Amino acid sequence: MTIDRSRVIEVLKGVIFFAKGDNIVDLGMLDELEISGSTIRFRLVFPKLGEPAVNIVSNAAQKALKEEFGQETNIEITPITEKEKGRGPLAGVRNIIAVASGKGGVGKSTVAANLAIALSKTGSRVGLVDADIYGPSVPIMFGVVDEGPGMTVKEGKQLIVPIEKFGIKLLSIGFFVDTDKPLIWRGPMATSALNQLLTDADWGILDFLVIDLPPGTGDIQLTLAQSYSITGAVVVTTPQKVAFADVRRAATMFKQEKLTIPLLGLIENMAYFTPADMPDKQYFIFGKGHGQAFADALEIPLLGQIPIVEQIASSGDAGSPIALDDESPVAKAFVDVAMKIRSIILK
Repeated sequence: MTIDRSRVIEVLKGVIFFAKGDNIVDLGMLDELEISGSTIRFRLVFPKLGEPAVNIVSNAAQKALKEEFGQETNIEITPITEKEKGRGPLAGVRNIIAVASGKGGVGKSTVAANLAIALSKTGSRVGLVDADIYGPSVPIMFGVVDEGPGMTVKEGKQLIVPIEKFGIKLLSIGFFVDTDKPLIWRGPMATSALNQLLTDADWGILDFLVIDLPPGTGDIQLTLAQSYSITGAVVVTTPQKVAFADVRRAATMFKQEKLTIPLLGLIENMAYFTPADMPDKQYFIFGKGHGQAFADALEIPLLGQIPIVEQIASSGDAGSPIALDDESPVAKAFVDVAMKIRSIILK
């Protein structure tokens, strides 16, 4: 029996990699397919090895091919990582930083946007993914609401070209949906959208890719932890104990045995109020010392305390993150945080 190459590919299109919600051929996981007599040999490219999905997908591919071409067919499958292949969609991204919180309203997206700017100020090449599927805010904060990403083709695959603003490469679900209407998606649709933002985009070479996660501990967080090599997570809280109760749950999730992502530290947002006309004054209107106490409770560093100033909201609404203003105490606080994160990761 002659084994037809095109038929092999068609059979493998029936094998789904559920973590990314598509088949292994269209995901670009099939590599170096060779057919010699009754032997079918190929590599499967995974984000990382050591996960149950590697064996599940490999076994599914082998079973499908044997059922099609006969049980005597010799199937040789070698799993490799995207890094080993050197061409994975995130192969050029050196570090991925997740910005998380347990609840909404703590300024997580504002922190993510300004952290990306601050990291860029340190001389790093930076990207920002707005993975807050149900409440995308990056298009507003960067003033690109009316813009849309482009498309390119690499290795026969269409890829999204992120928008670039203030030197930051940006992608958000907000670029692809009507943000005036509620996004009524089940979990698998949300995780599929996240996978597209990450792996169907041409990110190029980046030192840091910052991911703004939605609040909580749901499907998006699980997909990110299980399917991608995350350098570390930053958790954001405000000084109130009610906020920290939810943040603690988010931080604990990343410490689970099967979801281990290093916690780089905690950022205390809205730590104190600084009047515009008295930048050296600090009024701890929610109490002092809570951020350090929260960080100590989680056994992680306190990366920084971000003050409340009127310009944070106005600059974000105007599409110009406050970290761009070198004279702002908030910008200085974010640069300090960025330098601490760099030192932790690059030590």
